[in-house]
Amino acid sequence: MAHLLRGKQAGVQRDFSAGLNPQLFAIDEVARYGINSQISALAYDPVQSLLAVGTNVTKYGSGQIYVFGQGRVAVVLPLPRKASVRDVQFVADKLVSVDSKNEVSIFSLETTRILATYTPPGGVTALVTDPTLDFALIGLQNGDIVAYDLDRQCPAPLRIPNLWKQQYPRSRLAPIVTLAFHPRDIGSLLIGYPEGAVIYSFKTDKPTKFFQYELQPGAPGGDSDPAASNLRRCPRLTQALWHPTGTFVLTGHEDSSFVVWDPKDGRKILARTIQATNVDESGRAGENITSTSGNLAMKCPLFRIAWCSKENPDDTGILIAGGTPTTSTEKGLSFLDLGQTPVYATSSWQILSQHFEQPKRQHNLPTPPTAEVVDFCLIPRSSPYYAGAHDPIAVIALLTSREVVTLSFPSGHPISPTNQLHPSLTYVHPFIDHIDLAYVDRTRWLGLMENRSKGPSILKGGAEAKHPMVRFANRNIVKAAHADGTVRFWDVGHGDEIENSAMLQIDMARAVGRSNEVDISKTSMASATGELAVGLRTGEVAIFRWGHNKDFGREVSHVEARGFGLETIKDRAEPGVKEGLLPLTMFLGQGEVTALEMSDVGFAAAGFQHGGLVVVDLRGPAVIYETRLGELAGQNKRGSFRKSNSQARHKIEWATAIKFGVMSLEGEEYSSILLFIGTNLGRLATFKLLPESHGGYSVRFAGSTAMDDRIIRIAPLDAELGDPAEATQAAVAGLRNGLRVNGVLLVVTRSGVKVFRPPAAKGASKTWDEVFCDNAAVVRYQAAGYALLGLFGDGSARIYSIPALKQIAATSISHILDVRRFADATITPTGDIIGWTGPSEVAMLNVWGTGSNFIRSLDKLLNVEAVIPPRPTISNMQWMTGTLYVTPADMDALIGGPNRPPSNLMIEQRRTQEEQLRAEKRPAAASPSSSVPGKEEEGYWAYMQRQVQERTQNLNIMGDSMDKMEESSSNWAGDVNKFVSKQKKKAVMGFVGSKLGF
Repeated sequence: MAHLLRGKQAGVQRDFSAGLNPQLFAIDEVARYGINSQISALAYDPVQSLLAVGTNVTKYGSGQIYVFGQGRVAVVLPLPRKASVRDVQFVADKLVSVDSKNEVSIFSLETTRILATYTPPGGVTALVTDPTLDFALIGLQNGDIVAYDLDRQCPAPLRIPNLWKQQYPRSRLAPIVTLAFHPRDIGSLLIGYPEGAVIYSFKTDKPTKFFQYELQPGAPGGDSDPAASNLRRCPRLTQALWHPTGTFVLTGHEDSSFVVWDPKDGRKILARTIQATNVDESGRAGENITSTSGNLAMKCPLFRIAWCSKENPDDTGILIAGGTPTTSTEKGLSFLDLGQTPVYATSSWQILSQHFEQPKRQHNLPTPPTAEVVDFCLIPRSSPYYAGAHDPIAVIALLTSREVVTLSFPSGHPISPTNQLHPSLTYVHPFIDHIDLAYVDRTRWLGLMENRSKGPSILKGGAEAKHPMVRFANRNIVKAAHADGTVRFWDVGHGDEIENSAMLQIDMARAVGRSNEVDISKTSMASATGELAVGLRTGEVAIFRWGHNKDFGREVSHVEARGFGLETIKDRAEPGVKEGLLPLTMFLGQGEVTALEMSDVGFAAAGFQHGGLVVVDLRGPAVIYETRLGELAGQNKRGSFRKSNSQARHKIEWATAIKFGVMSLEGEEYSSILLFIGTNLGRLATFKLLPESHGGYSVRFAGSTAMDDRIIRIAPLDAELGDPAEATQAAVAGLRNGLRVNGVLLVVTRSGVKVFRPPAAKGASKTWDEVFCDNAAVVRYQAAGYALLGLFGDGSARIYSIPALKQIAATSISHILDVRRFADATITPTGDIIGWTGPSEVAMLNVWGTGSNFIRSLDKLLNVEAVIPPRPTISNMQWMTGTLYVTPADMDALIGGPNRPPSNLMIEQRRTQEEQLRAEKRPAAASPSSSVPGKEEEGYWAYMQRQVQERTQNLNIMGDSMDKMEESSSNWAGDVNKFVSKQKKKAVMGFVGSKLGF
């Protein structure tokens, strides 16, 4: 019966939840954003302009493949079994992947569904495909190569045995390390084994050249340890790739050295590392890398090498991930710009060697210093050939932390993913430290279109599916704070059509004037004005406001200007932003920012870990109030302090929740702008913001009350209507006309909830049953009413009536969201929950749903009008010298064999042709009525009239036919009589003539 009395105790006469019932409370999974697990593979298709991202299987989720296109285009392709994605490649209209369970999966970009799976006879160690081939060549653990027909979806008869084992029978187990087609002659295949590389010719069905890197004693090689140079050794091969024109072959090895070979005669041209050259020569001093302490420093292995080219394939460079000392402070990708390749036929051996020994320039593409680059994906302009390294404009680097970094190529300037990559990729670009959600007015959000300089778009493929339009709802704007100090804003939507899908960005590191220690702890955005406040763990709070950048396009020095407790930072705007959220002012508190609130009426409040509280009036801007929360205990005249023991008094008290509202305090006959502060010790303090004669505002402490635990949510409510009694622009403007709001506060703590009139009325309260509440908010279901929604430590979401605080319904969401991060979730006024499912993925739930699971994306990926360009061919000189060129069609015959089954397209075409032939042989039996136009749309009477006319026409036709038949018969009879008479006459005349002697 306690819930029947709580309304009267709280001073609320109405039941704001009267229209709600348990049947309305059902969880819908609306959307997911981010990456569910660690990134393991990257691939880019320049023809379709799509990016594929594969993930590992972890405790947070199974491995799967994300395919991203332009804007919000995203499709998730789950693997058939729980496994990690090891490799992923685009092949025309398909996507091929290899997982950790050695299963090859083929997906259709047209239907976004899996077509087939294939488990080769052995462990898969390498995969190679080509846009012009219907086959995938698969390297196995035993050194063999098998082929799979992607079009017929069956294994092909081709099988290449272990060529290295055949050449060197005494060698150890030689699995396939890498496979690569010749960039211009698809009939040549470069095969990498641990002990060396082989060129295999499909034309002759045999190997043509073998490459083995052997170091004699005294040769330093790429080893950092000088003792290793005294041994004869063959560094293990880890990479094997072609020059963009196929003129040379490059092999990378586990000692961080790489070797350039001549594929014509198999000779070694140069062996070098990133730092030194000719490391294969005995007696040559290698580069002994030492750390600052004088000890020997280890080198990173060569994680990946790409031989890139400009638009001219002979103008090349080598991009390397790894191969640098582990103690080096400069992390990133190494690029050796080789320039124009010498003409092989006219160049001496010395010229060729110097070309690789002395590149035009060598520089580093920098990445964050805390992690190494373990993989990368180049972004070519247009060509899918040359191993995806032809004329790239950018490179996406994968770090050991499994974050990604986008860099321009070859300059290495960082590229912001804002409006370049899908929002899900920004969750790992870099990782997100803090996420919050702002409920922004739709009209205001549509006007926030940032004008920022950016390069050419990376992803331009795909088409978004259509969604229902919700025009009159506020927008759910995600505020994602990243580890590098950037904050990105974008509309997560309501599962509806997103009108403004653009992303905003601010740079907190630039705003505070440093690149380190920019960990963001809190953000707050005003829903009506778009003003933003961002707080750091080091105590700085920066405020941003929408505007035009007067310093657009130029870098200016910061001029320190302080006043009214603030520092002006307008000159720290990003030069590339012409219009957007620009830094306005900044102030410094003591300790981490623990609570932050930006109001719609020009006030901002921040609480700090050392107990400080600061209130800022943006009309100046100026700090209008500053105090320590622990000092308010002595000023309290109206509140109660149940926890006033000595232990509680000695604890540091800081703000955990802040809210602005407009209502009347207990015992007052007028309404004011109020500021409510909840603390970690369970105290709720109330402040009044009063106008001054000079046009400003002052802040006065009005009283406080004690709660039973840490306060996590403050919700001011209208006691008569149940609507939020927040400090909106309309409410504050109404105060001039004597607006009076009879309001109450709903305050949620970890252990209970209380509804009362501020600052210190007794009110009504409820204690949670044996479980803590991690997050809570007041939500509304259409016109049915308001309720309190809470997320609890047992993994449940519960909804309570207001003001009775009676439980209406409860359900478990622990199978969707991470219970340990419930406190980091956000609940919107419409019942949407944005919560974490893992370290880099969030899910959006709606509590007023139907209980449906997440629906797979209906976005389209394949653009059928995007034509794959012809494959590069051999040069005229190669053709004139007798090089036998094999076309992709020839390769289909060589790999598929003479008994290759017909494709589905061929079967369909044959079926169509047979049906056409049968239709041509079939006699035409079309009825006259079938040619009447508009037959499908005629009415009943028109139909009867047409039938009578057709019948009359048929009778007339029949009558004419009978008349013609009678006439024909009469004519035939006449002709017969004439013929008989003529014959008789001839007979008589003949008889008479014979008698007369004629």
